[in-house]
Amino acid sequence: MNYENKIILAPMVRIGTLPMRLLALKYGADIVYTEELIDWKFLRSKRRFNDILNTVDYVDQTDGTIVFRTCEEEKKKVVLQLGTCDEARALKVAKLVEHDVAAIDINMGCPKEFSIKGGMGVALLSKPDKAYQILKTLVDNLSIPVTCKIRILKTPEATLELVNKLVSSGIKAIAVHGRTKDERPQHAVHTDIIHYVADNISIPVIANGGSKEIEKHSDIAKFKEMTGSSSVMLARAAEWNCSIFRKEGLLPMDTVIKDYLKLAVDYDNSPSNTKYCIQNILRDLQETPRGRQFLESQTLEQICSIWDLGGYCLEKQSQFQKMGIQGRWQVCPKQLEPPQKKAKHYNEEDLCDAIQMKVSFIRANFNDLNLPKSRLHAWAGKNGYSLPKYNTQHIEKLFRTIVTFNEKKYTSTFWEKNKKFAEQGAALVCLHHLGIVSEDELIKTGSIIK
Repeated sequence: MNYENKIILAPMVRIGTLPMRLLALKYGADIVYTEELIDWKFLRSKRRFNDILNTVDYVDQTDGTIVFRTCEEEKKKVVLQLGTCDEARALKVAKLVEHDVAAIDINMGCPKEFSIKGGMGVALLSKPDKAYQILKTLVDNLSIPVTCKIRILKTPEATLELVNKLVSSGIKAIAVHGRTKDERPQHAVHTDIIHYVADNISIPVIANGGSKEIEKHSDIAKFKEMTGSSSVMLARAAEWNCSIFRKEGLLPMDTVIKDYLKLAVDYDNSPSNTKYCIQNILRDLQETPRGRQFLESQTLEQICSIWDLGGYCLEKQSQFQKMGIQGRWQVCPKQLEPPQKKAKHYNEEDLCDAIQMKVSFIRANFNDLNLPKSRLHAWAGKNGYSLPKYNTQHIEKLFRTIVTFNEKKYTSTFWEKNKKFAEQGAALVCLHHLGIVSEDELIKTGSIIK
């Protein structure tokens, strides 16, 4: 990994997932950083090779969600940014991923409350000995480069003093965001302090914080010159239009969204993360008729349909299902690493005579008046039946409900992330078997994947 004369995708929470990283590389980025990933989340995950997607997945063993997904295409260019305040935990995580990424970066620049309360991010800048120890532990025990990303302090001299301490750990480069911990994007970036640091240390300095100054590719070189840095890291400019990395110039927004969506589909990205990334591309255009239609979408197919990729999405998802993909749709407690320490109200015998169907409850498809439970309740009252009774099983962070209605049991085999959704999913199964909701409706709304 060489950090000289590089244009880099910055670490951005919920933005820097695999599809966006691959899109940045496609458009010309030299290095891509992951979003900040917290050490303890990694430590409860298990590495798995996904032979359907040809990816390496780190799967959370409490709910089956993907903590980190990567692939061969980015292996030599992806830097995993770690949120940590403990050198032992940091090293455990780094050893887990050492052969799946090109480098490790420690986040010392995030000013968000979550990071600060956990002793991570900018909190480490006020504990230089702790920050040094984390970096030194990784440098001494890893075969891949170690870096860190910081924010400036109030003066050039104080910033350089801190940087020299961190550089003495043996890191290969340092990214410097040209704002203090209390400053935000509306404040001017202090290019002079980045320049002062770059002039006085021997390792590459990666300048960050210039998105207000960078509107086109040629502006990247200007920011590099203004800061005297070795390389430039782009955050918001890339978040808004990832084609900023193209030497040939920016692409139209819709082209960028389509390119992104194809990657999101190809790598089975979660609908919620996909939607968030597109929201940050659309920005003010969310208030247009198409934007409002987009905001109402909930499934990946619904999002793709707005950009004429609905058929592509359905075909891919169907192909993945037939190949036996293990994604969120397939998550169940039996797949998770034993032992299961947190199991409540769980009894396999409850399912023996239950009518089972795989249905997910997607909240955006319903208003408060037509929720499945409300519809079932109203139908029962209208037809003189006793009201349904709900019994929810809870294992770790997964939930499944059995609804008993008219002496029959109904359940969805899709494990939801909360009790309320699990109850609504069970009610949907019951409504379907009563002939109130058709299979076509469930497929159309994304509650069933065929």
